[in-house]
Amino acid sequence: MDIMRVLTRRRLITGLVAVSLLTACQDAPVATLDAPSYQSVSSSELVAESSYPYSQEFSGTIRAGNTTGVGFELAGKINALLVDSGDSVAKGQLLAQLDTRLLQAEKNELNASLAQNKADLDLATATLNRSLKLKKQGYASEQQLDEQKGQLNSLLAAKSRLAASFQANQLKIQKSDLLAPFSGSISKRRHNLGEVISIGSPVFTLIEHNNVQAYIGVPVAVSNSLSSGQTVDLRVRDKFYQAIIAGIGAELDPVTRTVELRVTLPANADVINGELSYLAYQHAIQADGYWVPISALTDGVRGLWNIYVISQDDEQRDRIERRDVEIIYTAKDKAFINGAISANESYVDQGLHKLVAGQIVTRQTSLATR
Repeated sequence: MDIMRVLTRRRLITGLVAVSLLTACQDAPVATLDAPSYQSVSSSELVAESSYPYSQEFSGTIRAGNTTGVGFELAGKINALLVDSGDSVAKGQLLAQLDTRLLQAEKNELNASLAQNKADLDLATATLNRSLKLKKQGYASEQQLDEQKGQLNSLLAAKSRLAASFQANQLKIQKSDLLAPFSGSISKRRHNLGEVISIGSPVFTLIEHNNVQAYIGVPVAVSNSLSSGQTVDLRVRDKFYQAIIAGIGAELDPVTRTVELRVTLPANADVINGELSYLAYQHAIQADGYWVPISALTDGVRGLWNIYVISQDDEQRDRIERRDVEIIYTAKDKAFINGAISANESYVDQGLHKLVAGQIVTRQTSLATR
């Protein structure tokens, strides 16, 4: 009985070993190969251009149409100051006054002289009229009449002289009031109350309102391309204005070698006298080339730059080629280039740091850069 059990166990083990050997001899399953995966790149097409816009900025200063040192036409002592620095004034507004007591005394004296002259004239006229009546009766001589006529003429001349002196006195009193010649702002007060000033010494500096202009120097070639009345773009601080060229200088500045433009700003321009202003000037330069983003360029050798062009190899796969190009002009994030490239070629417009020449890629088309 034991012998039978041993034999049965041996047959079972032998069968299991045979099954294992048969299983090991079968062919292993074949793995399915996936298609190769290539780097995906963003691409655009080169568009040929025959020119590019060249932008320049020229600086200048803001100046009011009139910046005037306002003062009295007479010497005298300042009796009143009615405005101060920073005040806005209107045309004809009273700004300051001189002491006019001496002029008032002179006026009284002239009034008295005129009154005396009138009395003398009345007497001389009456005397002459009586003498003329007596002459008809033969009681007055010719010499007496001539003397009386001469005295009357002398008094008339004195009257004219006194009237002129009185008018001059009145004009001096009027000019003792300092009036604003135009509407504007007081930028500076130069004298104090009670000071004795000389003739023409400015009391205030007055800057005109609503007549702001920019004075900008430009090269001769630029001034020749502009004309009076032309609208230009002007920047003051971070604000932009549409300004009009009011005048173009007729001579070259010997120091800066520029021609001065006088440009009128809008009446509502928020600027301050003396600020810097910038004139934007743009013109087209004839040159063949292509606009590309700066991100499409990488450093080359011998002062050149490189662009990665996508071309197809013999197996119709997209492959990277390195091309030498030259940067002609840059504007913000774009560059105008030319070199070993042609119109309608595809190029990588960003992510060049991930690529090498000869690499096979998959392109993603984006809008062409213009």
